[in-house]
Amino acid sequence: MARPPVKRLIGLDRSGPPPPQTQAGSPLRPWTIPNAVSFSRLALIPVFLVLALAPGDGVSTLAIVLFAICGWGDYADGLLARVTGQYSRLGTLLDPLTDRLLAIAGVVVCWRYDLLPRWALALLLAREASIIVLARAGLRQGVDVRVNWPGRLSVAPLMGGIFFAMAGLATLGEILFLIGLALSLSATALYIRAGVEARAKLSSSA
Repeated sequence: MARPPVKRLIGLDRSGPPPPQTQAGSPLRPWTIPNAVSFSRLALIPVFLVLALAPGDGVSTLAIVLFAICGWGDYADGLLARVTGQYSRLGTLLDPLTDRLLAIAGVVVCWRYDLLPRWALALLLAREASIIVLARAGLRQGVDVRVNWPGRLSVAPLMGGIFFAMAGLATLGEILFLIGLALSLSATALYIRAGVEARAKLSSSA
């Protein structure tokens, strides 16, 4: 099998239909290398929370390192899926869920120690909760909305904002977090529109 172009391997080229293994109704295929990365990320999130909340001031070098590892793991599992061709339905569902849980864990720490504006943290929490509700509703109705570019681009500044805030670089952290928040809210609006359009197509073809 020919190796995909470099742009596709590193995630810059997202053109074309998604891999058939990731479509609704496909087998979950949990035992893949990319999913092993996602499972590891999930396991590290509670460890991060314990370490970050234990000192009493939100400053823990190990917690910050774990957060960075979990954050970069988001890119690693996608890269591994493209390099190995081990796509799976479970990976498609698990990866964004892990991202949201990690973001929520970071928000909990930043809220507890007032590291970022609480209004922005509350807005992100509301956004993440709404996305989970919308995703569950879409799955029940057979609507499978693909991740859009604002959603992809929002991950790095959101995670970076939380990371730098915990690392003591408050201004940089706040700027990045607000950029990521704006992108994530734009992505949410596009998800809602795409979901409504997909549902309308399903209704018209029924």
